[in-house]
Amino acid sequence: MRTPIMPVPRLTSEQLDGLARDLDAVRDAVMADLGTPDAEYIRRLLRLQGRLELAGRALLYLGFLPPVWVAAVVCLAVSSLLNREEIGHNVLHGQYDWMGDPALSSQNVEWEGLASSKDWRRSHNYVHHTFTNVLGKDRDIGYGIMRVSPEQKWHPYYLGNGLYAALLMLLLDWGFALHDLEVDRLLRRERAWSENREIHRRLRRKIGVRVLREYVLFPALTGPFFFSTLAANACAKVLRDLWTSALIFCGHFPAGVVTFTEEELADEGRGHWYYRQLLGTANFDGGRLFQIMTGHLGHQIEHHLFPDMPSRRYPQIAPQVRAVCDKYGLPYNTGPLHRQFFSTWRSILRLSLPSRVVTRRGATSRRLGRLRVRTDTVGRR
Repeated sequence: MRTPIMPVPRLTSEQLDGLARDLDAVRDAVMADLGTPDAEYIRRLLRLQGRLELAGRALLYLGFLPPVWVAAVVCLAVSSLLNREEIGHNVLHGQYDWMGDPALSSQNVEWEGLASSKDWRRSHNYVHHTFTNVLGKDRDIGYGIMRVSPEQKWHPYYLGNGLYAALLMLLLDWGFALHDLEVDRLLRRERAWSENREIHRRLRRKIGVRVLREYVLFPALTGPFFFSTLAANACAKVLRDLWTSALIFCGHFPAGVVTFTEEELADEGRGHWYYRQLLGTANFDGGRLFQIMTGHLGHQIEHHLFPDMPSRRYPQIAPQVRAVCDKYGLPYNTGPLHRQFFSTWRSILRLSLPSRVVTRRGATSRRLGRLRVRTDTVGRR
């Protein structure tokens, strides 16, 4: 991604092995300590999310009184946000599989997002988290519609970079749903329509149920307040998507984030995988309530290192992860949300222009050269 030219340490094989041992030790200590407080946390959150949705639905029966309507929208937006991010996204990563509760099993839960859980586990949990920021492998680099790295070949289409980003923020949930269809690859004839048959079937079923529930059934249940309820449901989803997309962009697109080539994956071990996660992600600062409202995506670095660790533990281990980075001379990319957000949008807008127009100082990514490491341990979680 765009960042001023700065040296990025290249670790030796011995250092990468040490990095793996240090980070494994951080993970192992937390996973051995999981217990009642973690289980109570997710169950309290489920109860809170349900109560917020119930409150929002109940308020809509009072009609279109502006203060009441706004309160209903806020309740529904927060409920939907918690349901999709701090609950759904994290449960799908297997963060609570250790509890043995079928309702919190990554293989059983169907999350709030329009994309089916099965397809999301493949495209997000596997592809994105395994090949983080690898050009040509990680489809979350620009989501197939934006140019967010100077290594992506420029095309006049990218002059609309800012517009595409804005539309994605407004319609993020629909973007999630279409992401697995890989429409850009279909148009380039790199993917056959037949490959999407099962994905398309799951999408039709999931989208049909959600649209019927949110925009027909619930509005109809409020009788004469049908249209105010319809508008409230739509506004709640837009608010949720605007907030979530801002968080996601700030975790992978701001200055200082590194992209990689497929060649760098050859013989990749756990240490190099950890190394890529540290350099390919960014954090943003905030307190406890703020982190809950972000699904703990403010700790994107910790999440990418340990995606199956309960998210409430990320603030606890952040100082340890930072200390490990200091030990090996690696950057720990963090800062206020507004700074990361501004950096992200500056990158998106400048990379809409041809590479020859963008100055070297303003648009050079910290893409690393090939680094071979030993392969006796595989570092893909």
